Amino acid sequence: MTKDKGRSFGRPVHKTGPAGKARPQTAEQAAAEALAHPGLAARVAAAAIIGDVVQGGHTLDEKFAAETAPSRLSGVAERDRGLARSIATVALRRLGTIRLALSQLVEKGLPRNCGALEWILVAGAAQILFLDIPDHAAVDLAVRAARLDSKSAGFANLVNGVLRNLIRRRDEFLEQSDPLEDDTPHWLAARWRRIYGEERALAIAAAHRDEPTLDLTVKSDPEVWAEKLGGRVLPTGSVRLDTHAPIPELPGYAEGEWWVQDASAALPVRVLAVLPGERVLDLCAAPGGKTAQLASAGAKVTALDRSAERLKVLAANLARLKLEATIAVGDAAQFKAEPFDAILVDAPCSATGTARRCPDVPWIKKPGDIAALAAIQARILDHALTLLKPGGRMVYCTCSLEPEEGEAQIAALLRRNPDVSQQRIDPLALGLPEQAATAEGGLRLLPDFLPDPDPRQRGLDGFYVASLKKLG
Repeated sequence: MTKDKGRSFGRPVHKTGPAGKARPQTAEQAAAEALAHPGLAARVAAAAIIGDVVQGGHTLDEKFAAETAPSRLSGVAERDRGLARSIATVALRRLGTIRLALSQLVEKGLPRNCGALEWILVAGAAQILFLDIPDHAAVDLAVRAARLDSKSAGFANLVNGVLRNLIRRRDEFLEQSDPLEDDTPHWLAARWRRIYGEERALAIAAAHRDEPTLDLTVKSDPEVWAEKLGGRVLPTGSVRLDTHAPIPELPGYAEGEWWVQDASAALPVRVLAVLPGERVLDLCAAPGGKTAQLASAGAKVTALDRSAERLKVLAANLARLKLEATIAVGDAAQFKAEPFDAILVDAPCSATGTARRCPDVPWIKKPGDIAALAAIQARILDHALTLLKPGGRMVYCTCSLEPEEGEAQIAALLRRNPDVSQQRIDPLALGLPEQAATAEGGLRLLPDFLPDPDPRQRGLDGFYVASLKKLG
């Protein structure tokens, strides 16, 4: 039995289903049963989406987006879609632990040609191990979900037995679980051990297990809004909440007084320190949190992104916030315009620093992605310099933990461009610990920064930030 968590938790051994396999249901019968049992449709959707992410490389956001939701969420009541997302999210956050436990409970491996059986088991295990859902409901609905799938229907009794054994051995599996060894893909764990050392790599992986809460960037008066929203002001200036309430229902949302933005993501604009009236280019701008910061500071912002659909989201956000920017669709490595006073390059990256909020990321990225993305980043940076005035400022950032997309990227840029200098960033001035500073003067933010006894109140996304100046 292998512990490689990037694969199925067990090797298929059965060539066919067991004797007496249940007769498959028709689509109409399956739909009727799903409607007859509250919460069943949500479990079926969650299992399918987990499989789509792990096997198909789709993101959670993509699978839950309005334009794609009908394919997996049709038949799921609106009130239950949050449940489906909660199940899928925690299953991906703790996928390695779940697979390891299931591998010990299904010692002979999964049957062949068993349809959605693996993902039904993963979804059921996620509820039993990590969600506040009655055990009997998790087991019963997993069994019913198996019966709805013609290929897994004959293994409903297997689902029942495995999940009941999981309940009995729950404490054992949780106690033996290791965040780096079990809940991090092996290739990423090996990278982080090499880059950060065993202790820090373990801290990063442990931070990725925590469920994050909401961070907000407010237009003004963070202390006032923290009090209104029942949150607190972080040392970095963001407002951190402790709520599960729907975002549109929170005070100030409809009035455009704030927007959701991780504490790390709010820092690059603070480093750029734009002045009112400055012409600023925001490259790879969607969905627009940094654009909103720049516009709120009084800059004349051009927000560029290659995705017209994502720019629609940016435009809607700006409209709600009553902020203005020039929006342009285009390639950041080819965009033409008069030189700008300042440029923000929030480059496309592997996003390995966002696993707290996006637990699908470690399971859909591959080792080769980092080099490919680093090459794109280099092209964007070189072109961005041609759009920057002499004496102008540029901030480069990525939500990646990988040096190729951060420190090494900027070192290579400086070697190629002797007319560019790196400006030292003071982490203390931003409310960050001294250890956030790199030797070269950039910022390396790690997910285990901002400690707190409450898991939902600690941590932030992993980021790299560099401040550059083009010599006059």
